[in-house]
Amino acid sequence: MIIDVHAHAGPWFFATDVGSPELNLALMDRYGIDRQIVSASEAVTYDMVSGNRWMAEVLEAHPRLLGYVVVNPNDLAAGAEEIEKYLATGRFVGVKVHTTYPGQTLLSQAIQDTMALAAEAGLPVLVHTWDESVLGLVDVLERNPELRIIAGHMGGPAWRTAVEAATRSDRLYLEPCCSITDAGRYRYALDRVPLEQMLFGTDSTLVDPAIALGVVVDADLTEVEQEHVMWRNAARLFGIETDQAA
Repeated sequence: MIIDVHAHAGPWFFATDVGSPELNLALMDRYGIDRQIVSASEAVTYDMVSGNRWMAEVLEAHPRLLGYVVVNPNDLAAGAEEIEKYLATGRFVGVKVHTTYPGQTLLSQAIQDTMALAAEAGLPVLVHTWDESVLGLVDVLERNPELRIIAGHMGGPAWRTAVEAATRSDRLYLEPCCSITDAGRYRYALDRVPLEQMLFGTDSTLVDPAIALGVVVDADLTEVEQEHVMWRNAARLFGIETDQAA
């Protein structure tokens, strides 16, 4: 069983031939991924309203996919409406917020307010992390006792700092997707962070899942670690029912 907690559907503005949700499913089949939690690329990079609307249509047609409601932190009122609208469908299980595209820093008040909206709705937040500011998420979590955050990309080049942050809060989760990685970084995290806080994500379809799978293989997981990382922790965090959850 594999649950991918960080994926996208729809075209990017990069020169890559991606866009159709059928590609998500084809890559899932190729690599044995059973469920995938996706956000609309359009919603992340351009228009959250039209992107989320398209994502809802995709999810209705493809039951193996679950969704993140993308919230643009520059328009929190509309973001709150988006969460309310799509939470009611039962097909969206989290909130996705980026930092680069909306021009916000990780610890900006707008990003923190977005996370608070998600916490009020009872949804985990997947947030883009890529520098030392990931450590500041510990204070954000302390101020929001219902909040649960996934540090997307495990802090990127600041992965050691992300690991330190996750040791300080049991509501900060790490997932390893990346385009270029340092050998041993996931093992480093597993040896320090409680196992229940470690997840699996790929950044598909922007990045081929083979990279994240290679990161996990490099970590030489035990059978117990494999079970928790690849699906059990995600199933618990997002409330995903599986026939292996017993």
